[in-house]
Amino acid sequence: MAGFDSQRWSLKGMTALVTGGTKGIGYAIVEELAGLGATVHTCARNQAQILERLQEWESKGFKVTGSVCDLTSKAQRENLIKTVSSIFEGKLNILVNSAATCTLRGTTDYTLEDFSSMMKTNVESPYHLSQLAHPLLKASGNASIVFVASIAGVVALPKLSAYAATKMLLIATSKHHYHCYLIGAVIQISKNLACEWAKDNIRTNAVAPWAVNTGVKVESDGHSDDFRRLIGRTPIQRLAQPNEISSLITFLCLPAASYINGQVISVDGGFTVSGF
Repeated sequence: MAGFDSQRWSLKGMTALVTGGTKGIGYAIVEELAGLGATVHTCARNQAQILERLQEWESKGFKVTGSVCDLTSKAQRENLIKTVSSIFEGKLNILVNSAATCTLRGTTDYTLEDFSSMMKTNVESPYHLSQLAHPLLKASGNASIVFVASIAGVVALPKLSAYAATKMLLIATSKHHYHCYLIGAVIQISKNLACEWAKDNIRTNAVAPWAVNTGVKVESDGHSDDFRRLIGRTPIQRLAQPNEISSLITFLCLPAASYINGQVISVDGGFTVSGF
């Protein structure tokens, strides 16, 4: 029987692309991957925010680069992967599709523009990025894709019908304002890729958070009553912190998780199993 191998718990020498890495869950993912030794590239739409984060990470000794990318743009997604390929010499070990958007409305109140925008950001973008990154992931010989989905792709939640069709879920703030992330389509994509790309030594999994505290403060929120009621049904009756989501995502990228493939793992304080 093999003994303990500390290298299975290290990302040293590995490369990673994390979308939406300047704030929230994405920021926590970059920090954790880099902290375990990975060289990370991230992207966001705000150049000033990227530069601020890069200075911060450099001061911590993390190996992180960043570039501006509007993930709703096909051309910018293609340029992002070209940049990543150049920086990492044609090989990529980790792709974390974290960036997403959500509009909270009742089903009859969603406009076609609302639905189209969420589909473009939450489904088209991560699917296309995975396609573009496939040659780089395959070339690494040992790769992992993680989709940041949501429990909204697992259970029905109010004001989220269009969002649930696309991907992930809520990012809650300290004032009970919640602003969503991605879901159902992405979960199915992750399962299909897990089957199709395993032969290329690419594992694919999805992580489904519940409400996450990003620290954003707002004055009011029209959905706060729904939100308080749902938190009240959660066995651990508080919001998650971003690093409580990033820890699972990071684990799935470790060599220690080498036989975990095609899974959708909820990080929800017990919300999806609460029957009391």
